[in-house]
Amino acid sequence: MKRSESPSFIADCHLGKVAKYLRMMGYNTLYFTHIEDDELIDLANAQHRIILTRDRELSERKKAPCLLIKATKTKEQLQEIIRQFDLYASDEHFSRCIVCNTPLQPIEKDKVIERIPRKIAHYFSYFEICPTCERIYWHGDHYKRMKQFIDSLFN
Repeated sequence: MKRSESPSFIADCHLGKVAKYLRMMGYNTLYFTHIEDDELIDLANAQHRIILTRDRELSERKKAPCLLIKATKTKEQLQEIIRQFDLYASDEHFSRCIVCNTPLQPIEKDKVIERIPRKIAHYFSYFEICPTCERIYWHGDHYKRMKQFIDSLFN
């Protein structure tokens, strides 16, 4: 499956952590803390997204592509999605903002130096920024832990 063919998702309000990890994995995933079912369905259809839900009633409405997630733990939920859609370990991990889903852009260190901790500026030289919410990312210890978790999903 080519990256351009990879599925896009919309996670219901019960799957915030799942949405965050799918974004980390590079998958276009919308998430709202509150959205009405009809609005969720309309958005999924309009944007060709698959609804991920823990709500059996929503999944049984059959008005949009939908996956009812049965697992209760985040790792198992993600593994369910990976199996269902034959997702793969990608070189596009960490290409999206985990907060707002926008694709990240590389940014020169000197353009963000005033916004990052001094210690981070000393040890790291590669940074990315979300052009929407302006969150800054770098590959520190948190990145390594998240990458290990994601890698474990595919083993």
